[in-house]
Amino acid sequence: VQLQASGGGLVQAGGSLRLSCAASGRTFSRYGMGWFRQAAGKEREFVAAISWTGGSTYYADSVKGRFTVSRDNAKNTAYLQMNSLKPEDTAVYYCAADTRSGILRRRENDYDYWGQGTQVTVSS
Repeated sequence: VQLQASGGGLVQAGGSLRLSCAASGRTFSRYGMGWFRQAAGKEREFVAAISWTGGSTYYADSVKGRFTVSRDNAKNTAYLQMNSLKPEDTAVYYCAADTRSGILRRRENDYDYWGQGTQVTVSS
């Protein structure tokens, strides 16, 4: 499985970005997908997760109500819509796939494939 994250960039506070995570493989629809982020000098943290059907989602408290995770299994792609961005959202964002289950996961160790990361910078 290969994951390719894209869509990062520089945006002003209050702005929006949509990240995409394109996955290879024929069984994408069976994977649970997650988004994590790592700010400079900090540990990587959970952001959001979506089940294999897309019917269930889970968010970190820090992004709840501002970010929306979704997926299009026909396109083998997961998305993270980020609205009302804040400077503290600045980080490298990673998508990850849990190919062993399709349920919601929030621990890094639950994910077995990772994308390369895309930089999101929010200016004040």
